Amino acid sequence: MPIQILQKAFAKAPFAKSKPPKRDFRIGIPRVLNQWSTHRFWTTLFVELGINRRSIVYSSDTSEAQQLKFGKGRGAVDCCYPVKCMSGHYGELLNGQKRPIDILFVPIILTVPSFLRGHVRENMACPRVIAGPESTRAGFRREKDVFKELGVHYLSPAVSLADPQIATRQLYDALKGVITDLRMTELRAAVATAYDALQEFDQSLRRQSLAVLSECATQNRPCILALGRPYHMDTGIGHAIESELQAFGYPILWGQYLPLDAEILDWLYGDLIKAGRIQSPFDISDIWKTSHSANTNELLWAARYGSIMPWITCSIRFSSYECGMDQPTYSPVQEITEALGTLFFVFQDLDETKPAGSVRIRVETIAYYLEQKSPNIIQSKLEALKTAPPELLLPT
Repeated sequence: MPIQILQKAFAKAPFAKSKPPKRDFRIGIPRVLNQWSTHRFWTTLFVELGINRRSIVYSSDTSEAQQLKFGKGRGAVDCCYPVKCMSGHYGELLNGQKRPIDILFVPIILTVPSFLRGHVRENMACPRVIAGPESTRAGFRREKDVFKELGVHYLSPAVSLADPQIATRQLYDALKGVITDLRMTELRAAVATAYDALQEFDQSLRRQSLAVLSECATQNRPCILALGRPYHMDTGIGHAIESELQAFGYPILWGQYLPLDAEILDWLYGDLIKAGRIQSPFDISDIWKTSHSANTNELLWAARYGSIMPWITCSIRFSSYECGMDQPTYSPVQEITEALGTLFFVFQDLDETKPAGSVRIRVETIAYYLEQKSPNIIQSKLEALKTAPPELLLPT
């Protein structure tokens, strides 16, 4: 059963829907941090502004080779492993392209679009993630200004991406210095199209997740929920552990892209709403009071989704080395997940070290427990829900 591989999505730049004037820039964008959940917005934005879709270049997945070849000696003083890896991505785009780039575009994403907006306090990005572009940039200007030497324009606007009106103004102020004939009306239209493209991209992944869940429901077989931050889909950050589990025949769902169909949410959360515990399926106020971080909010929400959904019999938690944002969530996520008997495993403190042997042993252990426990977990969760699954999941 195939699952969407986000890596391939980076390479599928859309065609422009409008007819913008052609602008001959070659733009490099590091494939890091929240780019994993917002890249479709940025790609569409530049295509709609007249940049050739083939001139928008993303760096490759994080790897040790990338860091050694392009990031050596440029590292940021930061304990966050995903931020440390940014220097390799910068270096690859600056020095590893057959055709050099004109612009290195690294948006400082202050707030992140989220389906939980309006149900939580805020949609902020992680503070370390926000600071990551500037600390990484400093590594390329320490001895000499590499950007100036290569003739590359470094463009790193702060963007409140969860608020389209503010984001449009911020992007206009940043881009008009590079695209001198840019008009506000043109940018406003491009931004609107970019948001639509991002929403459609997310919906397409949710449809795939729904197909996976429906197949599991029809065959009464288990699947696994991956709980992590968007950059854990990077094979160099998350080490593709979920792919090793999938090789045992268990489909993988990512918490960010679970189906949001009303019939399913009503089925899962109806009793909690009737009991007055939550106000809506997107309400996490009973389990996470300090809901300021967009990625953390979605992680907590997905943990409860997985704890109730019968065919998700196991949740795997991914966390990078010394992640300060993850620290306070370890206990709540485990308690939520295990409330109805869902299996819970953690891959914690992920960094550049991938102990292949121990990962293999743990993956085999998880697969063993899934085989032994899943039938009873599915049955007990179905009994707890009391009503029959919606036809969307289990067609009659």
